[in-house]
Amino acid sequence: MPSSLRLRDLGLAMALLSGIGLPGTCAFAQPPAYPAKPVTIVVPYPAGGSNDTFARQVAKELGDELKQPVIIDNRPGASGNTGTAQVAKATPDGYLLVAVSSSMTTNAAVQSKLPFDPVKGLAPVAMFAKGPFIVAVNNDFPAKTPAELIAAIKAKPGQYNYASSGSGSVNQFGTELLKAKVGDLQIAHIPYKGMGPAVTDLIGNQTQLLISSGPSLLPMVRAGKLRAVGITSLKASPVAPELTPMSTAVPGYEFELWWGLLAPAGTPPDVVAKLNGAVNRILAKPAIAANFLREGAIATPLTPAQFGTVIADDVARWKTLARQQNITAD
Repeated sequence: MPSSLRLRDLGLAMALLSGIGLPGTCAFAQPPAYPAKPVTIVVPYPAGGSNDTFARQVAKELGDELKQPVIIDNRPGASGNTGTAQVAKATPDGYLLVAVSSSMTTNAAVQSKLPFDPVKGLAPVAMFAKGPFIVAVNNDFPAKTPAELIAAIKAKPGQYNYASSGSGSVNQFGTELLKAKVGDLQIAHIPYKGMGPAVTDLIGNQTQLLISSGPSLLPMVRAGKLRAVGITSLKASPVAPELTPMSTAVPGYEFELWWGLLAPAGTPPDVVAKLNGAVNRILAKPAIAANFLREGAIATPLTPAQFGTVIADDVARWKTLARQQNITAD
């Protein structure tokens, strides 16, 4: 074969291998830039709750940021574990995400066989918001301030009850943390199947204390059916600026719920970074911050690493508290 033909064939082969242009040749296909199709956010709870509300508000704006539809898919079950586990096991490509709250970390503290690892099995993407709990009593209870609440319970040890939305719930953790900080606060736990009956019995004086989210309690407080004696943020909070922090009577006491977005572990860092940047730009919008505040939460932009630290620290902290206070799941 003439040397000119051999050189021509060699050049053609090299062009094909390198994917650069000779007439009639095709470059190797590059993966499309993320996102190239709709993104789904799983909400592992029924529609209407705080996870659902915050996820939908973010999803609406996120679609505009990503130039792709962002779909909300409610997959409730097992206290949020069912939908979260489905995302943890999904392909780590950024197209299936999950909107969770800090109840994921309290679940991890009392459930030894979670179907996913909340620290290693999921990649933190972005926090949405944080919000304190309201400390409420029925109108017959002899306390109007944090200090009076602690004094009243101590004056009658074992004679009062506190309500929660269930054993192992975030409400129980918030109240048991208060008991642990005080050290000798003797008040019994009455678990309910949901927040509705817990609030009803608090109003009726079947129980005397309930620590829960602003949306659960503030409407009843402002309607005069319950009395708020404090708030669980370390300092005064814009969620209810009129309320005194419990830390004024119990130094160091702080309990806040958070909400955020996770992806399967192994999701490419550039995809996580793109999602994080988009969510944080959304949280910076005054209208979004105002909407969150009306729901009892404060928009809280964090980096993925910062959010990951919050999750890991909470899991460790709640496991310690569960052992100390004998908190168990239903």
